Amino acid sequence: MTTLMVQGTTSDAGKSTLVTALCRWLRRQGVSVAPFKPQNMALNSAVTADGGEIGRAQAVQAQAAGLSPHTDMNPVLLKPNSDTGAQVIIQGRAVGNMNAVAYHGYKRVARAAVLESHARLALQYPVVMVEGAGSPAEINLRAGDIANMGFAEAVDCPVILIADIDKGGVFAHLVGTLELLSDSERARVKGFVINRFRGDIALLQPGLDWLEQRTGKPVLGVLPYLMDFHLEAEDAVQVLQPDKEREVLRVAVPVLPRISNHTDFDPLRLHPQVDLRFIGPGQEIPPADLIILPGSKSVRADLARLREHGWDAAIARHLRYGGKLLGICGGLQMLGTRIDDPHGLEGPAGGSAGLGLLDYATVLEPEKQLRNVHGRLALGDLPVSGYEIHAGVSAGPALARP
Repeated sequence: MTTLMVQGTTSDAGKSTLVTALCRWLRRQGVSVAPFKPQNMALNSAVTADGGEIGRAQAVQAQAAGLSPHTDMNPVLLKPNSDTGAQVIIQGRAVGNMNAVAYHGYKRVARAAVLESHARLALQYPVVMVEGAGSPAEINLRAGDIANMGFAEAVDCPVILIADIDKGGVFAHLVGTLELLSDSERARVKGFVINRFRGDIALLQPGLDWLEQRTGKPVLGVLPYLMDFHLEAEDAVQVLQPDKEREVLRVAVPVLPRISNHTDFDPLRLHPQVDLRFIGPGQEIPPADLIILPGSKSVRADLARLREHGWDAAIARHLRYGGKLLGICGGLQMLGTRIDDPHGLEGPAGGSAGLGLLDYATVLEPEKQLRNVHGRLALGDLPVSGYEIHAGVSAGPALARP
């Protein structure tokens, strides 16, 4: 059994993409491979075949490897629900909300789950491709690390270090990261991958030669900048607004602080006849055919923020003039008459008035609903599949009407 880990000098360096590509390449070579990320902090998640929840990047990597997603592929998932806290999900199941201090004390339990899940995958697959998180050189996070070098040391695996050249500073990132590692950690780094390069590689070669001479480690590859590459993002909302030809449908999505699973919008974002606009704080909702309220990890707090921005009035005006409105998950809950959180799952216990556009109310329950669903489209009778991830249970007359 071989375990290989990809770590990055920064977030968004290309770790997820490289692991996905390696999983796909190995599968095409006839090698059975499983993806693995010890700890992921993300609001984009997926439901697994065993009924749990993992980061969406690992679900995509599983697909590349020809596998059904499994909770062992991402044993620790942290879903931020405030600036200082997150819901902690261990091996697919939510165990509670913790702030940073509480989670630090919980790390021993999380570490045991990480090693247990990795051991199970290692027994089933000859290759396990591991993705790190953020950077391994975060000094303040080194104690009790289970996401990067702490994991690599625990399972004794080699590491590839990837860096993004498009943002600048790639040599400083690589050399600086190595300098901040311990001797044993530095020895684990077997080489570098430089991501998102554009231009003539001959002009880059002197820098590559210097890097190899300076560090004594090889540059394993230089990956080009891929202009139309659309893997599902792990966390950050895609804010680029590409020009579209033959625009037919104008869709506006207010971006809330705790937006979750924004990858739901990727089919619209990529459709040549849809003009999808993400509306940020302080921006007005433009004229649109459809407004979509996205999912949220903190529904009541995001609903309050929506009102602060005046978007509730904009939505009412949009509906008066014949516009359409759609809610996804937490966004759908906002459309009802009330949202109650008696257990304090998403913050202080209490309730909030909804937008009152549909006659139902939602209660947040401790047991999260996780399931894959299948059906057929009313138009065209085509098979479709999706998932449910929600803590809210909604009830009311509106749900009995088509």
